[in-house]
Amino acid sequence: MKIGILGGGQLGRMLIQSALKYDDQFYTLDPASDAPCSSISHFTQGNFNDYDTVLNFGKDKDVVTIEIEHVNADALAELEKQGVKVVPNAAIIKTIQQKILQKEFYKTYDIPSPEFQVVWDSEEKIMMPLPFVQKMNTGGYDGKGVQVIKTEDDYQHLWKEASVIENLVDIDKELSVIVARNENGETKIFPVTEMVADPKLNLLDFNICPVFLSDDIRNQIDSITEKFLNAVNSPGLFAIELFLDKQGKVWVNETAPRLHNSGHQSQEGNANSQFEQMYRVVKNLPLADTDAFTYSGMLNLVGAEGHAGKVIYEGMDDVLKLPKTYIHLYGKTETKPGRKMGHINVLADSREELMEKLIKVKSMIKVIAE
Repeated sequence: MKIGILGGGQLGRMLIQSALKYDDQFYTLDPASDAPCSSISHFTQGNFNDYDTVLNFGKDKDVVTIEIEHVNADALAELEKQGVKVVPNAAIIKTIQQKILQKEFYKTYDIPSPEFQVVWDSEEKIMMPLPFVQKMNTGGYDGKGVQVIKTEDDYQHLWKEASVIENLVDIDKELSVIVARNENGETKIFPVTEMVADPKLNLLDFNICPVFLSDDIRNQIDSITEKFLNAVNSPGLFAIELFLDKQGKVWVNETAPRLHNSGHQSQEGNANSQFEQMYRVVKNLPLADTDAFTYSGMLNLVGAEGHAGKVIYEGMDDVLKLPKTYIHLYGKTETKPGRKMGHINVLADSREELMEKLIKVKSMIKVIAE
């Protein structure tokens, strides 16, 4: 089967790496000539936001999927009309890639998400009380396109673009749940993970699985996943990012219609990884067992501040000596501050041991430039 992927980044790379044990041909489209997928797929350099480029790329594929949501959804809709299978479908990609449509989707289907106001331009009066969150309608990911407005003085920093203005949740924990559905309607849900963010970079720092949650909180999450899967009306793998507030209420922050950073620890921590699951969704195969084996965690390898250029992983040899520690590099030759260059997964017998190991590994390795 010819499988096309819009985006040639690390998510596509790990999907292809996982699927190499099967018998398919993978084609990727990315604007960067040295994209992580370029060396392990039939690679086309091109703009996945351009209508004609996406149409031409996809027209001879059996199925087209994405590893980044900021793609030309209109071209995907046309490919569907021409008989090409698109997973997830063009309609849900178009909904999720725009924060305004995404928030209205949650409201329509009674999926709990923080109160919001839509602001189309800088002249509109903001009714949301301080502090609040501003999310750009399009283009934001990995913490970009999101800012907290805390005081009246911060109003001067408001972006002029169309945005969602959202109530600031008093967060106890940030959680993620990855759900999958194939064309036959079979669904599988990965164990909930806890995300610990780097406050400076607004990027995921650690990801931890499993997480202890009360029955009430688990029931809230089960209700959210059921409503989402019923509403989405598409095969796909989706990462639903959640806030647990200090009153025990669960809110949907946002959803990614693709593989996600918060599922990386599933590579060694679960019976099957999110990448194996995504492959099965794309092929409409029986979905994989997602049980967690033990405590697992992930930390991102991110370019150090003040370092830009050819990458060096300082301390790598010492990390390689550690038991139950697994390095995944993304094939990026150039580092820059805050750039995701890889991740490390760790297994442990308890949460306490897991946190100790993650903190230790983080202190041992640094992503620098020559």
